[in-house]
Amino acid sequence: MPTILTKNFNSCAPKNPHLSLIPSIRRSPVISLHPHHRRRRLLSGEMLTCGRFLSSSAASSTPSLSPFRNLTLSLLRRPHLRLLSSSATASAAAAVEPDTKGGAGGGAGKPQWKAAIDFKWIRENTDAVAANIRDRNSAANLDLVLQLYDEYLALQKEVERLRAERNAVANKMKGKLEPSVRQALVEEGKSLKEGLIALEEDLVQLTDKLQLEAQSIPNTTHPDVPVGGEESSVVRKEVGSQRNFNFTIRDHLQLGKELDLFDFDAAAEVSGSKFYYLKNEAVLLEMALVNWAITEVSKKGFTPLITPEIVRSSVVEKCGFQPRAQNTQVYSIDNSDQCLIGTAEIPVGGIHMDSILPDSDLPRKYVAYSHCFRTEAGAAGAATRGLYRVHQFSKVEMFVFCRPEESDKCHEELITIEEELYASLGLHFKTLDMATGDLGAPAYRKFDIEAWMPGLDRYGEISSASNCTDYQSRRLGIRFRPSPADPPLANAKKGKGSSGPTQFVHTLNATAVAVPRLIICILENFQQEDGTVVIPEPLRPFMGGLEVLSPKTK
Repeated sequence: MPTILTKNFNSCAPKNPHLSLIPSIRRSPVISLHPHHRRRRLLSGEMLTCGRFLSSSAASSTPSLSPFRNLTLSLLRRPHLRLLSSSATASAAAAVEPDTKGGAGGGAGKPQWKAAIDFKWIRENTDAVAANIRDRNSAANLDLVLQLYDEYLALQKEVERLRAERNAVANKMKGKLEPSVRQALVEEGKSLKEGLIALEEDLVQLTDKLQLEAQSIPNTTHPDVPVGGEESSVVRKEVGSQRNFNFTIRDHLQLGKELDLFDFDAAAEVSGSKFYYLKNEAVLLEMALVNWAITEVSKKGFTPLITPEIVRSSVVEKCGFQPRAQNTQVYSIDNSDQCLIGTAEIPVGGIHMDSILPDSDLPRKYVAYSHCFRTEAGAAGAATRGLYRVHQFSKVEMFVFCRPEESDKCHEELITIEEELYASLGLHFKTLDMATGDLGAPAYRKFDIEAWMPGLDRYGEISSASNCTDYQSRRLGIRFRPSPADPPLANAKKGKGSSGPTQFVHTLNATAVAVPRLIICILENFQQEDGTVVIPEPLRPFMGGLEVLSPKTK
């Protein structure tokens, strides 16, 4: 049975080169995620990326024993470097902590995957990164990241020095030597080799600590995003107005009971609280909402998908969610490295994991249907009653992979599609530019739509649209190869000069339909005094022409 093992799925971010935490790959050496390239050696200031950090030749190379070896061990053993035992970094470590009970494998404190993070850029833009962490109320420990990076560079420099000494000894042995001299060089080379192996092991441990800590740093933030908590969010658009009722209105729970649409009591006995059965016309209404949304969004060039609903924990983490932290929203499966999805954003984000997309295929757009599962840890009170906050529901999600220069435009396209869908249903809603404190780690910018729910007497969130720039793609390993500005030379060799270096794509996601929230809106906004509910016209063809929901005759 699933156990609750973090991120709020409702919060989900550089176009600005001065604020970019993880800038374009063009600023750093081209990094290949292909397994054949995973053991490449890092030079000073180079980007740490997926896979091991030492070349295969490094494992057999040899320099001299040095006092730096003892210094390195001392640094690694200092208490402030024990990332998993520090309360200040516990939440960051939880994001990538291995599942010791499941099949993920790996030792404590060792990341199971590595994002492509430009540490040199972080160090050169410390003030901007620190301000972004503060504005987003992130638990990331930038001071520790910078300290670990400096220690990494120092240790790497020592490893390079020992390699040079080892090579010098090897060169001395090429000529004719007295036996005693040769034997002395052999002994020195052996000592250098043993010392280098030990230091390289330390370097691997240090890079793991650095990577684990740095992966908790959130995405950069669009300069126009308001700073503060959710209350600081700004309304950017309002559509329609609240309906005036001349009778006593019912909430969706009362309407559902009278129309015989839900059964929460039986679901509580079968599954627990916050589960429900849909009955009668509510089943048709759910299917109508799903089919209508997929039909409308597909017309705009989105490819329909039905996704897996169980995914690997590492994919959840790479998308920016935390399946192992306290108060997580993720259901993890015992004795496995798998989780139930909380949104189709996760399996769609992973569909092109560790791949290079052709430039001609971008932007690539998907509209995905799935069930979603959320623990809703900490959710309580009247605001969560009924269908508003549940453990399982159906959702239609939009997802886009695009070039970096297109992501702002794609973000506007997604929020426009959402607004058109809800306006066509006749709903009253407002679109908000969400403040920094509500963005979550992946989002560079996020627009939420809140619709008026008269029975609940408040606005409730029905969708969000997030631009995650290259935060997710750097973790998922999704790149594209730009088309060359000029045609290749006639005498150019195959594969040479035909294209530039790869870049990370930008990813965006947006809700087309979160079924339970829209059922609330439809029942409460279109109820009539006689207890009937009028079905919005765009949904009627998907409900067999049904126009009105009526109370059942007893």
